Amino acid sequence: MALRVLAALLASLVLSGAAHAAEPVYPPGSRFGFEPAADMQVSRRFTGFERPGGGATVSVVELPPQDYGTLTASFTAESLKSQGLTVKNREEITLPDDRKGILFTGEQPIEQPGAPTIAKWVLLVADPSVTGLVIGQSLPGVETEQTMRGMLTSVRVRAPLTVEQQVAALPFRITETAGFRPVRVLAGNSVLYTDGPKDQMMSLEQPILVLAEAVQPPLPADQRDAFAKAALYSNQTMKDFAIERAQTFRQAGADWHELVARATDVPSGMPVVVSQTIRFKPDGYFRAVGVVKAQDREAMLPRFRKLVDSVEFP
Repeated sequence: MALRVLAALLASLVLSGAAHAAEPVYPPGSRFGFEPAADMQVSRRFTGFERPGGGATVSVVELPPQDYGTLTASFTAESLKSQGLTVKNREEITLPDDRKGILFTGEQPIEQPGAPTIAKWVLLVADPSVTGLVIGQSLPGVETEQTMRGMLTSVRVRAPLTVEQQVAALPFRITETAGFRPVRVLAGNSVLYTDGPKDQMMSLEQPILVLAEAVQPPLPADQRDAFAKAALYSNQTMKDFAIERAQTFRQAGADWHELVARATDVPSGMPVVVSQTIRFKPDGYFRAVGVVKAQDREAMLPRFRKLVDSVEFP
Protein backbone atom coordinates (compact mmCIF):
# COMPACT_ATOMS: atom_id res chain seq x y z
CA MET A 1 0.00 0.00 0.00
CA ALA A 2 2.73 2.47 0.98
CA LEU A 3 4.61 2.12 -2.30
CA ARG A 4 1.39 2.39 -4.30
CA VAL A 5 0.57 5.65 -2.52
CA LEU A 6 3.97 7.12 -3.32
CA ALA A 7 4.00 5.79 -6.88
CA ALA A 8 0.64 7.41 -7.61
CA LEU A 9 1.81 10.73 -6.26
CA LEU A 10 5.12 10.67 -8.10
CA ALA A 11 3.37 9.82 -11.35
CA SER A 12 0.37 12.12 -11.10
CA LEU A 13 1.90 15.40 -9.94
CA VAL A 14 2.77 17.64 -12.86
CA LEU A 15 5.12 20.56 -12.36
CA SER A 16 3.48 23.35 -13.83
CA GLY A 17 2.12 33.04 -1.48
CA ALA A 18 3.85 35.73 -0.26
CA ALA A 19 6.89 35.75 1.95
CA HIS A 20 7.11 33.57 5.01
CA ALA A 21 4.25 34.29 7.36
CA ALA A 22 4.00 33.83 11.10
CA GLU A 23 0.82 31.80 10.72
CA PRO A 24 0.58 28.64 8.59
CA VAL A 25 -1.64 28.54 5.50
CA TYR A 26 -3.96 25.53 5.30
CA PRO A 27 -5.17 24.29 1.90
CA PRO A 28 -8.99 24.02 1.89
CA GLY A 29 -10.16 21.15 4.04
CA SER A 30 -6.64 20.04 4.96
CA ARG A 31 -5.32 19.51 8.46
CA PHE A 32 -1.77 20.32 7.35
CA GLY A 33 -0.65 23.93 7.10
CA PHE A 34 2.64 25.47 5.93
CA GLU A 35 4.46 28.76 5.71
CA PRO A 36 4.59 28.98 1.90
CA ALA A 37 7.77 29.85 0.04
CA ALA A 38 7.70 33.19 -1.79
CA ASP A 39 5.14 33.27 -4.62
CA MET A 40 3.74 29.85 -3.72
CA GLN A 41 -0.06 29.83 -3.70
CA VAL A 42 -2.69 27.33 -2.63
CA SER A 43 -3.36 25.04 -5.58
CA ARG A 44 -6.79 24.52 -7.11
CA ARG A 45 -5.62 21.27 -8.77
CA PHE A 46 -4.61 19.29 -5.68
CA THR A 47 -4.22 19.64 -1.92
CA GLY A 48 -1.11 21.76 -1.54
CA PHE A 49 0.71 24.69 -3.12
CA GLU A 50 2.21 25.60 -6.47
CA ARG A 51 3.83 28.45 -8.32
CA PRO A 52 1.28 30.14 -10.62
CA GLY A 53 3.77 30.03 -13.48
CA GLY A 54 4.77 26.43 -12.78
CA GLY A 55 8.07 24.92 -11.80
CA ALA A 56 7.46 23.94 -8.17
CA THR A 57 4.77 22.22 -6.11
CA VAL A 58 4.17 21.01 -2.57
CA SER A 59 1.37 18.46 -2.09
CA VAL A 60 0.06 16.77 1.04
CA VAL A 61 -1.94 13.58 1.58
CA GLU A 62 -3.61 12.65 4.86
CA LEU A 63 -3.36 9.00 5.89
CA PRO A 64 -4.37 7.00 8.99
CA PRO A 65 -2.03 7.43 11.99
CA GLN A 66 -0.88 3.79 11.89
CA ASP A 67 0.49 4.30 8.38
CA TYR A 68 3.46 6.26 9.72
CA GLY A 69 5.18 3.10 10.94
CA THR A 70 4.38 1.23 7.74
CA LEU A 71 5.71 4.03 5.55
CA THR A 72 8.90 4.59 7.53
CA ALA A 73 9.69 0.88 7.29
CA SER A 74 8.93 0.59 3.59
CA PHE A 75 10.51 3.85 2.38
CA THR A 76 14.00 2.50 1.90
CA ALA A 77 16.47 3.91 -0.60
CA GLU A 78 15.99 0.80 -2.72
CA SER A 79 12.18 0.88 -2.70
CA LEU A 80 12.06 4.58 -3.46
CA LYS A 81 14.52 4.17 -6.31
CA SER A 82 12.23 1.54 -7.82
CA GLN A 83 9.61 4.31 -7.95
CA GLY A 84 12.02 6.64 -9.72
CA LEU A 85 13.25 8.66 -6.72
CA THR A 86 16.99 8.59 -6.04
CA VAL A 87 17.46 9.44 -2.36
CA LYS A 88 20.50 11.54 -1.48
CA ASN A 89 19.71 12.06 2.20
CA ARG A 90 17.37 10.63 4.85
CA GLU A 91 17.00 12.63 8.03
CA GLU A 92 14.92 12.17 11.17
CA ILE A 93 13.76 15.59 12.32
CA THR A 94 11.72 17.25 15.05
CA LEU A 95 8.93 19.38 13.65
CA PRO A 96 6.94 22.21 15.29
CA ASP A 97 4.89 21.10 18.31
CA ASP A 98 7.52 18.35 18.86
CA ARG A 99 6.08 16.08 16.17
CA LYS A 100 8.36 13.50 14.61
CA GLY A 101 9.18 13.48 10.95
CA ILE A 102 11.47 11.90 8.38
CA LEU A 103 12.69 13.99 5.46
CA PHE A 104 14.01 12.41 2.27
CA THR A 105 15.80 14.57 -0.29
CA GLY A 106 16.72 13.42 -3.75
CA GLU A 107 15.99 13.76 -7.43
CA GLN A 108 13.81 12.15 -10.05
CA PRO A 109 14.07 12.30 -13.85
CA ILE A 110 11.04 13.31 -15.89
CA GLU A 111 10.28 10.53 -18.33
CA GLN A 112 10.32 12.68 -21.44
CA PRO A 113 13.12 13.05 -23.99
CA GLY A 114 15.37 15.97 -23.06
CA ALA A 115 13.43 16.74 -19.87
CA PRO A 116 15.44 17.84 -16.81
CA THR A 117 15.83 16.02 -13.53
CA ILE A 118 13.68 17.52 -10.80
CA ALA A 119 14.65 18.00 -7.17
CA LYS A 120 12.34 16.14 -4.78
CA TRP A 121 11.58 16.21 -1.08
CA VAL A 122 9.41 13.63 0.72
CA LEU A 123 8.39 14.34 4.31
CA LEU A 124 6.58 11.90 6.59
CA VAL A 125 4.80 13.58 9.50
CA ALA A 126 3.71 11.69 12.63
CA ASP A 127 0.69 12.74 14.68
CA PRO A 128 -1.42 10.65 17.08
CA SER A 129 -4.49 11.17 14.88
CA VAL A 130 -3.08 11.38 11.33
CA THR A 131 -0.05 10.70 9.16
CA GLY A 132 1.10 13.30 6.67
CA LEU A 133 2.80 12.46 3.38
CA VAL A 134 4.22 15.69 1.97
CA ILE A 135 5.94 15.84 -1.43
CA GLY A 136 7.80 18.87 -2.72
CA GLN A 137 9.36 19.11 -6.16
CA SER A 138 11.11 21.77 -8.17
CA LEU A 139 12.60 22.21 -11.61
CA PRO A 140 16.28 23.20 -11.63
CA GLY A 141 16.81 26.76 -10.46
CA VAL A 142 13.20 27.39 -9.39
CA GLU A 143 13.48 26.64 -5.67
CA THR A 144 16.51 26.19 -3.45
CA GLU A 145 17.09 23.44 -0.95
CA GLN A 146 16.79 26.04 1.80
CA THR A 147 13.41 27.42 0.77
CA MET A 148 11.81 24.03 0.14
CA ARG A 149 13.19 22.56 3.33
CA GLY A 150 11.98 25.61 5.24
CA MET A 151 8.48 25.30 3.83
CA LEU A 152 8.13 21.57 4.44
CA THR A 153 9.50 21.67 7.96
CA SER A 154 7.19 24.54 8.90
CA VAL A 155 4.28 22.09 8.78
CA ARG A 156 1.59 22.38 11.43
CA VAL A 157 -1.26 19.95 12.13
CA ARG A 158 -4.62 21.28 13.24
CA ALA A 159 -7.53 19.46 14.86
CA PRO A 160 -9.72 17.23 12.68
CA LEU A 161 -12.30 19.11 10.63
CA THR A 162 -15.92 18.03 10.60
CA VAL A 163 -17.40 16.89 7.28
CA GLU A 164 -19.48 20.07 7.29
CA GLN A 165 -16.35 22.23 7.67
CA GLN A 166 -14.69 20.37 4.81
CA VAL A 167 -17.75 20.80 2.59
CA ALA A 168 -17.79 24.53 3.40
CA ALA A 169 -14.18 24.77 2.18
CA LEU A 170 -14.96 23.30 -1.26
CA PRO A 171 -14.56 25.57 -4.31
CA PHE A 172 -18.32 25.32 -4.95
CA ARG A 173 -21.45 25.54 -2.80
CA ILE A 174 -24.29 23.03 -2.49
CA THR A 175 -27.44 24.95 -1.57
CA GLU A 176 -29.93 22.04 -1.77
CA THR A 177 -28.92 18.54 -0.67
CA ALA A 178 -32.19 16.89 -1.84
CA GLY A 179 -32.11 14.59 1.18
CA PHE A 180 -28.54 13.36 0.62
CA ARG A 181 -25.79 13.76 3.20
CA PRO A 182 -22.04 14.24 2.74
CA VAL A 183 -19.85 11.30 3.71
CA ARG A 184 -16.34 12.46 2.92
CA VAL A 185 -14.37 15.18 1.16
CA LEU A 186 -11.32 14.33 -0.93
CA ALA A 187 -8.38 16.50 -2.04
CA GLY A 188 -10.24 19.69 -1.11
CA ASN A 189 -12.15 19.68 -4.41
CA SER A 190 -14.56 16.71 -4.35
CA VAL A 191 -17.28 15.35 -2.08
CA LEU A 192 -19.23 12.10 -1.81
CA TYR A 193 -22.93 12.17 -0.93
CA THR A 194 -25.27 9.29 -0.13
CA ASP A 195 -28.74 8.56 1.20
CA GLY A 196 -28.76 6.08 4.05
CA PRO A 197 -27.11 5.33 7.39
CA LYS A 198 -23.86 3.75 6.16
CA ASP A 199 -20.62 5.60 5.47
CA GLN A 200 -18.90 2.54 4.00
CA MET A 201 -21.00 1.14 1.16
CA MET A 202 -20.59 -2.26 -0.45
CA SER A 203 -22.47 -3.46 -3.50
CA LEU A 204 -24.25 -0.14 -3.87
CA GLU A 205 -26.38 -0.65 -0.78
CA GLN A 206 -27.05 3.08 -0.99
CA PRO A 207 -27.05 5.55 -3.89
CA ILE A 208 -23.91 7.65 -4.26
CA LEU A 209 -23.31 11.03 -5.83
CA VAL A 210 -19.79 12.43 -6.29
CA LEU A 211 -19.18 16.11 -7.07
CA ALA A 212 -15.73 17.32 -8.13
CA GLU A 213 -14.05 20.32 -9.70
CA ALA A 214 -11.00 20.06 -11.95
CA VAL A 215 -8.72 22.80 -13.25
CA GLN A 216 -7.36 22.42 -16.78
CA PRO A 217 -7.19 24.32 -20.09
CA PRO A 218 -10.63 24.99 -21.64
CA LEU A 219 -12.06 22.23 -23.82
CA PRO A 220 -13.34 23.15 -27.32
CA ALA A 221 -17.08 22.71 -27.76
CA ASP A 222 -16.69 20.07 -30.48
CA GLN A 223 -14.69 17.83 -28.12
CA ARG A 224 -16.99 17.93 -25.13
CA ASP A 225 -19.29 15.03 -26.02
CA ALA A 226 -16.31 12.71 -26.57
CA PHE A 227 -14.72 13.98 -23.36
CA ALA A 228 -17.88 13.29 -21.35
CA LYS A 229 -18.20 9.75 -22.69
CA ALA A 230 -14.51 9.02 -22.07
CA ALA A 231 -14.91 10.28 -18.50
CA LEU A 232 -17.85 7.93 -17.99
CA TYR A 233 -16.05 4.91 -19.44
CA SER A 234 -12.97 5.57 -17.29
CA ASN A 235 -14.81 4.34 -14.19
CA GLN A 236 -13.28 0.91 -13.65
CA THR A 237 -15.84 -0.18 -11.06
CA MET A 238 -18.48 -0.43 -13.81
CA LYS A 239 -18.71 -2.12 -17.20
CA ASP A 240 -21.11 -2.79 -20.10
CA PHE A 241 -22.12 0.85 -20.46
CA ALA A 242 -25.18 1.58 -22.60
CA ILE A 243 -25.89 5.28 -23.00
CA GLU A 244 -29.59 6.08 -22.98
CA ARG A 245 -29.34 9.84 -23.34
CA ALA A 246 -26.61 12.40 -23.97
CA GLN A 247 -27.30 16.09 -24.42
CA THR A 248 -25.77 19.54 -24.12
CA PHE A 249 -27.57 22.62 -22.82
CA ARG A 250 -27.07 26.15 -21.50
CA GLN A 251 -27.89 26.91 -17.89
CA ALA A 252 -26.98 29.86 -15.67
CA GLY A 253 -24.77 31.27 -18.40
CA ALA A 254 -22.67 28.10 -18.72
CA ASP A 255 -22.40 25.12 -21.08
CA TRP A 256 -23.41 21.77 -19.63
CA HIS A 257 -23.33 18.17 -20.81
CA GLU A 258 -25.54 15.50 -19.29
CA LEU A 259 -25.88 11.79 -19.95
CA VAL A 260 -27.69 8.84 -18.43
CA ALA A 261 -26.46 5.29 -18.96
CA ARG A 262 -27.11 1.74 -17.87
CA ALA A 263 -24.14 -0.28 -16.65
CA THR A 264 -23.10 -3.24 -14.52
CA ASP A 265 -21.46 -2.80 -11.14
CA VAL A 266 -18.29 -4.92 -11.35
CA PRO A 267 -17.96 -6.00 -7.68
CA SER A 268 -21.58 -7.12 -7.32
CA GLY A 269 -22.68 -7.79 -10.91
CA MET A 270 -25.74 -5.65 -10.18
CA PRO A 271 -27.40 -3.56 -12.93
CA VAL A 272 -27.08 0.14 -12.19
CA VAL A 273 -27.93 3.49 -13.72
CA VAL A 274 -25.36 6.26 -13.96
CA SER A 275 -26.11 9.96 -14.23
CA GLN A 276 -23.22 12.25 -15.23
CA THR A 277 -23.45 16.04 -15.47
CA ILE A 278 -20.51 18.25 -16.48
CA ARG A 279 -20.38 22.05 -16.32
CA PHE A 280 -17.63 23.43 -18.56
CA LYS A 281 -15.73 26.45 -17.26
CA PRO A 282 -13.03 28.71 -18.78
CA ASP A 283 -10.45 27.18 -16.43
CA GLY A 284 -11.70 23.60 -16.18
CA TYR A 285 -14.93 21.79 -15.41
CA PHE A 286 -17.28 20.64 -12.66
CA ARG A 287 -18.46 17.01 -12.79
CA ALA A 288 -21.21 15.21 -10.90
CA VAL A 289 -21.64 11.42 -11.13
CA GLY A 290 -24.53 9.61 -9.47
CA VAL A 291 -24.90 5.83 -9.32
CA VAL A 292 -28.01 3.96 -8.20
CA LYS A 293 -29.48 0.47 -8.45
CA ALA A 294 -31.46 0.12 -11.65
CA GLN A 295 -34.73 -0.53 -9.79
CA ASP A 296 -34.37 2.75 -7.86
CA ARG A 297 -33.69 5.02 -10.83
CA GLU A 298 -37.09 6.72 -10.98
CA ALA A 299 -36.84 7.88 -7.37
CA MET A 300 -33.17 8.86 -7.39
CA LEU A 301 -32.36 10.48 -10.75
CA PRO A 302 -34.58 13.55 -10.12
CA ARG A 303 -32.94 13.98 -6.70
CA PHE A 304 -29.46 13.77 -8.23
CA ARG A 305 -30.45 16.51 -10.67
CA LYS A 306 -32.01 18.66 -7.93
CA LEU A 307 -28.78 18.66 -5.92
CA VAL A 308 -26.61 19.31 -8.97
CA ASP A 309 -28.85 22.18 -10.10
CA SER A 310 -28.37 23.81 -6.70
CA VAL A 311 -24.57 24.01 -6.97
CA GLU A 312 -23.24 27.57 -7.03
CA PHE A 313 -19.81 28.75 -8.14
CA PRO A 314 -17.90 31.81 -6.92
